[in-house]
Amino acid sequence: MASARPKRPRKRTARRKPKAPPKLISVVIPAYNEEPNLRFIYEYLRVVFDNGNDDAEIVFVDDGSTDNSREILTQLHKHDSRVKAIFLSRNFGQSAALTAGIEAAKGDAIIVMDADGQDPPEVVPDLIAKWKEGYEVVGGKRTSRRGEPVIKRALAFVWYRVMRLLVGWDMPVDTGEFRILDRKVADVFCACPQRHRLVRTLTSWPGFRQTTVDYDHAPRHAGKSKYTTGSSFRLALTSITGFSLAPLRIAFAVGIAVIFCALFACAWILISGARDTVNLIALAVAGLWLLGGIQCVLIGIIGEYVGRNYIETQRRPLYVVRDTVGINRK
Repeated sequence: MASARPKRPRKRTARRKPKAPPKLISVVIPAYNEEPNLRFIYEYLRVVFDNGNDDAEIVFVDDGSTDNSREILTQLHKHDSRVKAIFLSRNFGQSAALTAGIEAAKGDAIIVMDADGQDPPEVVPDLIAKWKEGYEVVGGKRTSRRGEPVIKRALAFVWYRVMRLLVGWDMPVDTGEFRILDRKVADVFCACPQRHRLVRTLTSWPGFRQTTVDYDHAPRHAGKSKYTTGSSFRLALTSITGFSLAPLRIAFAVGIAVIFCALFACAWILISGARDTVNLIALAVAGLWLLGGIQCVLIGIIGEYVGRNYIETQRRPLYVVRDTVGINRK
């Protein structure tokens, strides 16, 4: 009797992993008198998303520009429906403009970047890739700051380290507003009611999983920077007093130190006697000047916090929208 032939094992074919459905990526770009840069940044982003697998919307926020930005953004929307625009009634500042754009964005993730070309669009795919790995906040970390004065770069270096020390949570250094936010991070950001807000600190505050992507901070494509030395100083003051009580605690410590110095000076005067009246008068005058200067600084710090509380209690809207293009307003 012939033996039965053994059955051939079935060839197993590797199952292909199903392709992940495309995500909607929103890009929010605040712009104030950036007429020469709008088409440039759009063309760069168009190439990036045309070559990618995700859907996109590009939300420009015109922060009360007085140039031809409105006409250019309207033309871009007619040419490409992915381009949308929000026109604020006046210049409310970068933080307010970013908030308006993030609140209007519909994406699964939101990229925040400037309109001047210093945040290179070619880094956008790297931000998206890191976000898809599971990070909820991915910031662009500047490895170089070309085109900026040495003093400004040095002050920025110090500010990031001081800010990280004062706030008390993990805040990546050398990262600007250029970043990608998961939808849940954007929702938390929009739920924060304060008027004095900074995207880089307010998106790090919730404690979501975050990382950075290195890039070279390029010179502006065209135009002049809107950030003067004064506005940079105000931004630093806003971020420190808006997210930390350390200045008040430092003021208390300085007050204690001044009291001890004054007691020491009084004891020295009593022990030495009045043998040299001129030196004693000079010492007293210098001490009064020092004490007066310290008092003015401390009053200024307290006034900064009181002023912020006063502005918050007014409950005025953070921004006012004049008109929109491509966005359904509620």
